[in-house]
Amino acid sequence: MEWGVAFEQILHLNVIMYLIIGAIVGTVVGALPGLSATMAIAILTPLTFWLSPNEGFAMLIGVWNSAIFAGGISAILVNTPGTPASIMQSLDGYKLYTKGQGGLALGINVIYSVFGGVFSTLMLMFFSFPIARFAIKFGPTEYFAVALLGMSMMIAVSEKSVAKGLLVGLAGVLISTIGIDPILAVKRFTFGSTNLIAGITFLPVMIGMFGIGEVLNQIYERNLEVEALEEAKKKQNLELGRIFPTKKQFRALLRPALLAGAIGSFIGAIPAAGGDIASIIVWGQSKKISKHPEEYGEGSIEGLAVASTANNAVLGGALTTMLTLGIPGDAVSAILIGSLMMYGMQPGPKMFTENSSFIATIIILMLLANFVILVLGLATAKASAKVLNVRKETVWVAVSLFCIVGAFSLNNSIFDVIIMLVAGLVGFLFKRGGFVPGPFILGLLLGNLLESNMRRALVMSRGSYSIFFTRPITLVIFILIAVSLLFPIIKKQFTKAKRIQ
Repeated sequence: MEWGVAFEQILHLNVIMYLIIGAIVGTVVGALPGLSATMAIAILTPLTFWLSPNEGFAMLIGVWNSAIFAGGISAILVNTPGTPASIMQSLDGYKLYTKGQGGLALGINVIYSVFGGVFSTLMLMFFSFPIARFAIKFGPTEYFAVALLGMSMMIAVSEKSVAKGLLVGLAGVLISTIGIDPILAVKRFTFGSTNLIAGITFLPVMIGMFGIGEVLNQIYERNLEVEALEEAKKKQNLELGRIFPTKKQFRALLRPALLAGAIGSFIGAIPAAGGDIASIIVWGQSKKISKHPEEYGEGSIEGLAVASTANNAVLGGALTTMLTLGIPGDAVSAILIGSLMMYGMQPGPKMFTENSSFIATIIILMLLANFVILVLGLATAKASAKVLNVRKETVWVAVSLFCIVGAFSLNNSIFDVIIMLVAGLVGFLFKRGGFVPGPFILGLLLGNLLESNMRRALVMSRGSYSIFFTRPITLVIFILIAVSLLFPIIKKQFTKAKRIQ
């Protein structure tokens, strides 16, 4: 990789400034329960069109890293995880806060979130190139199978309902066929509309589903009594105390944190396994091997440290899969793939030969983002509670305005705003019906890749489907797809059988 070129491109005032802005925005978004890194990145992505790739990606990476870390702030202070990845931090973090050790809990959250992020970024640095060299052997059948694997992983964790995930994912694939045929270059499903010739643009749909859809859902589910209890929690203002762990605590936490970083990075590389899954697995395993398992869930510093490490260690693992294979393992990495494609780069093996300097840029930005989070998080630890005082109505209005501006700025098109609003309504209906928008977004994003590579493979084999089952790598990927789809069903049946016994 061209590290010298990458350093030269990053060490500009504008790039550092956008990285810091992204970190600040991500901290606010992550600390506010109900908002997510996915929503923030979905809204900000169109606004980065006016920036260079280095500046735009600096902002997005700053948001992504800081939002995951900041989810632990509300988990510690009000026992409400700011993001799904912060679920396990609330178990020990809030107990520490009620014991008068809130400052220490916030400090551990910052320090070990950064530790996890740096650890996984180093894994990305060392393992991404070997994986890419292997993946360079991929042809149309392998790319078709890999795209299908990425979708199947998201479908398999769709609210524990494979049928719902399949239905939503296939709907996204069908919508992706609107526009120009990728092989024959003829119009299809445009219904005579010039606005549909280029197809349904990915970003307005994503902004609507994750932005407007979430706002509508929060308004629908609003409970004034629950909000009053939350406000009471915020006004407790318990003593925070010191922020930094002692040397003895640092030494005791080193081994668990290293283990959490390794497991979290590995889980992050598995498509669809996010920070929530990583933190749950790591917290549970750490409790089993801890010298003081009885303290877990009762205000354990070790329990908070391993959960904080795991949910940020996921990011480097997810980037490894995304950059080397082009598989969007979750909604955030799907958006980042869309951002790279917007800049004319296709994630996958070829990116490591055609845009190797930008791979180095991403790695350096990840490391810089964690440094910014460390400084920002420690400096504002005791003042972070004020972020929680922002009224929900203010957040809803701001998010809605950003969604409209973001959708319009893509092509300066009112049609894109209409698509965004329709997608927002669909996203709201998905949530009320127990569907998740992730598979739909991935279907829309990967639909063209699936179709074009499947048809190219059939051209190569003169119409014979046997080509998909005679190539060893493709066959292995198909087996993984079958396992990912069947595993939730088998697990559900096993759980039922166990309950009956």
